Amino acid sequence: MQVMHDRVLSTWDGFFCLQCIREKEVGVVEDLGQYKKLVGAGPHFVLWPLQSVAGRLSLRVQQLDVICETKTKDNVFVQVGVAVQYKVVTESAYDAWYRLTSPTSQIQAYVFDVIRSTIPRMELDQAFESKDDIAQAVLAQLQAVMKDYGYSIVNTLVTDLSPDVKVKASMNEINAAKRLKEAASHQAEAEKIRQVKAAEADAEARYLSGLGVARQRKAIVSGLQSSVSEFSGEVSGATPKDVMDILLLSQYFDTLSSVGANSLILEHDPATVHSLQQQVGASFMANITETKKDFFDT
Repeated sequence: MQVMHDRVLSTWDGFFCLQCIREKEVGVVEDLGQYKKLVGAGPHFVLWPLQSVAGRLSLRVQQLDVICETKTKDNVFVQVGVAVQYKVVTESAYDAWYRLTSPTSQIQAYVFDVIRSTIPRMELDQAFESKDDIAQAVLAQLQAVMKDYGYSIVNTLVTDLSPDVKVKASMNEINAAKRLKEAASHQAEAEKIRQVKAAEADAEARYLSGLGVARQRKAIVSGLQSSVSEFSGEVSGATPKDVMDILLLSQYFDTLSSVGANSLILEHDPATVHSLQQQVGASFMANITETKKDFFDT
C-alpha cells in the first residue's frame, strides 16, 4: 500500500489553469491557502490545485445607501438617508481582502455613529440647513478609518432627512399660518395706503375748491366795482347806492324765476320787495366785506 502511494506521488503533475480577470478588477492569488500575489485585468495561469484565485475585488466606485433613525435636539424623530460612495485602492487590495470581512457593515456602523452623534445636537430646522455639514462629518470620519483597510471614500451625500408624517403636517400648517399672517399684513398696509391717498386727494380737492371760490368772489367784486364806476360815470346824478339797488332787484327777480320753476308760492308786494331789498343788501355788503378780507389775507 505504501509502495502504491509513493508511485502515485511520483507520477503526479500539476495543471496550469487559465484564469481571466475583468477590467477594473484585481484578483487575489493564493498558494495552498497562503497569499501569493495580486493580478490585474487579463488572462493569467495558475498552477492548479496548488494555486487558485481566491477572490476578485472590483476597483469601480460603489455606492452604499444607509438609512439611520435618530432624534433631534427638539425631540423629533427623523430618518436620515446617507449615500456613501467608495472604492478599493489598488495598492491596498491586500488589506481590503484580508482585513475586512464585510466592508459594507463597517461603513454602515460608522455612518450610524456619526449621524447619531451629530443630529441630536441640532434642532429640526437646523438639521435641514446643515445637511452639507453632516455629510462632511461622515466623510471625514470614514476617510480616516477606511483608509487603513484599503478603501477610499469618494464622497458622502445626505440624500434624505424625513421626519414623521404628523410632524410634516404640523410644519406645513405653521408655514401656511405664517404666509397667511404676512398676506394679511400686506393687505392691511395696502388698505392703509389707499385710505391715506384718498384723504390726501380729498384734501387737495378741497384746497383747490377753496382757491376757486376765492377767485370767483374776487372776480365778482371786481366786476361790481367796474359796473358801479362805469354806470356812475355815464349817468349823471346816479349814485353808487342807486346802482346797487338796481343790481339787487335784478338778483331778486332772478331768484323769483328760479323759485317759480319749482312751483313754490311766495308773498309778493312792494313792501316785501323793499324789505327783501334791505335784507339782501345788508347780507350782500357783509359778504363783500368778508370776500375782500379773505382776498387780502390770501
